[in-house]
Amino acid sequence: MRFTPRGTRFFDLLTEAARNLVTATALLRDLVAAEPAEREPIAKRLHEVEHQGDELTHTIMVELNSSFVTPFDREDIQALAAKIDDVLDFVDTAADLAVLYRIGAFPPGTDLLVRVLCRAAELTASSMPGLSKVGDLEPFWIEINELENEADRIYRRILAHLFEPGGDALEVLKTKEVVEQFELAADAFEHIGDVVQTIAVKES
Repeated sequence: MRFTPRGTRFFDLLTEAARNLVTATALLRDLVAAEPAEREPIAKRLHEVEHQGDELTHTIMVELNSSFVTPFDREDIQALAAKIDDVLDFVDTAADLAVLYRIGAFPPGTDLLVRVLCRAAELTASSMPGLSKVGDLEPFWIEINELENEADRIYRRILAHLFEPGGDALEVLKTKEVVEQFELAADAFEHIGDVVQTIAVKES
């Protein structure tokens, strides 16, 4: 086993994983804005990004198993990597379903919801290098929580629009399932903030 004092390798890997979220959410933004016939290659690229995220998560797990000393509790590093991976999974699923279900125009507000995800990804990526001084990251978990609340509000408005009388029931259900993945991604971002806050409390 390697002795890794305070393990900066973990900070680097988690930062790289978080930067992957920026790429993924940007692709999701492109997919939502694209015409239906143009979405498949974007979804394919996003799936490749998700696969890269899986490889990074695996690398972090290998590092955990081979490091004698970690910068903070192993279960917290594992949880942080898992929550980052969750965001990628939800975003990838949303893109895949949008193509498989042949979703037409997304309901009003979807672009705003994706914009919240992009902001959360950028915030997460810029904050992960600060894990070495995790107590300074309070603004991160506060804003992430605010973004999740904003995502909830936007999601409810989207649902209200979807369930207006006169819509095709099958199309409504398919679109709801896709947009729900966006909201789940916002929840997963909040969970990242929760883990960071937990680490900060333990390290204080």
